[in-house]
Amino acid sequence: MKKQIIIIITVLIFSCNTSKEKKQSAETNPKVVSTSQSAPILGTPKLDLKGANTLAQLPLHCINTEYPNKLNQTIGGDEDLKSPSALHPAFYGCFDWHSSVHGHWSLVSLLKQFPDIENADDIKNQLLNNISKENIESEVQYFYGKHNTSYERTYGWAWLLKLAEELHTWDDETARTLETNLQPLTDLIVGKYIEFLPKLNYPIRVGEHTNTAFGLSFAYDYASTVNNETLKNLIAQRAKDFYLKDAGCPITWEPSGFDFLSPCLEEAALMKRVLSTEDFKVWLHEFLPQLKDKNFKLETGKVSDRTDGKLVHLDGVNFSRAWSLNKIAEGLPEYNHLKNIANHHINYSLPSIVGDSYEGGHWLGSFAIYALNSTAKIK
Repeated sequence: MKKQIIIIITVLIFSCNTSKEKKQSAETNPKVVSTSQSAPILGTPKLDLKGANTLAQLPLHCINTEYPNKLNQTIGGDEDLKSPSALHPAFYGCFDWHSSVHGHWSLVSLLKQFPDIENADDIKNQLLNNISKENIESEVQYFYGKHNTSYERTYGWAWLLKLAEELHTWDDETARTLETNLQPLTDLIVGKYIEFLPKLNYPIRVGEHTNTAFGLSFAYDYASTVNNETLKNLIAQRAKDFYLKDAGCPITWEPSGFDFLSPCLEEAALMKRVLSTEDFKVWLHEFLPQLKDKNFKLETGKVSDRTDGKLVHLDGVNFSRAWSLNKIAEGLPEYNHLKNIANHHINYSLPSIVGDSYEGGHWLGSFAIYALNSTAKIK
């Protein structure tokens, strides 16, 4: 663990508000998360320019890496047997379509936060080359294929809208070109959400890609940012239909062996978005009453083999738990102690994603960046 902490300090610089003795306590006993006010607490990890330069290498090394590749494709005939770059000229790298999408999101997020990032012009040119008007037109046509109407539903859809949102809020000439090029695919995904959500009778409560709460959260963020009231209101209504009566979520059952999302915490983070503050506090007390306890503990997910593409998911669950906990605590002082648990989860997995296997490296950088971004939003 001490080696891991050193890697964090040298690779991703962040500020710690704790004493040296408190840091040593956290290092030597990482399984104990103490959140009482008088006990040691972990410092908040902060992403700086040096860390951004390091994290940028993960998507840069994969967004144009075609193989290995998992197409998740239904074959309708010989005409469908094409290379990944032929099928998906914009998003063929990073092992699969959704990882390529959020790899591009990672670069946009880092460029927006750190305009002086290394090789900024080259990164912009790569983005412009991949997210070109012609490439996006081909991506749109793929979704019109007979067997592709539900392709990447809803995980890839959610990340596509997160990419669109990030471009929309980036004040840069390159962003305007990219947003315009992406718009036909963005509009298609918005339409797919609007068509699909009324048909979904029951939410999907797993800890992987198809988790409904995760997909709705990212889509809701996009709709709020661009003022798409139709999509925003539909998501709010379906979230209430699915989750408003939920109580006693069994968080002690988490994580499952391959989880990279927390079903309980993703649901709570979604309801934080769609309910008023007072209604949310009442709902959360019924759904996860233990969260209000300042001594609440949550064990980090443990990865036994980072070369196993499924087992490494548990690094992802640590990052996604962190961003959900930070969302839940946002603006609610009585839940401030959850930020300590979020910090612990980020700090535990952060050292493992740089210089590790491709099984995690092709996607975990995006999760780390989004988790780190969530700490910056919390006061």
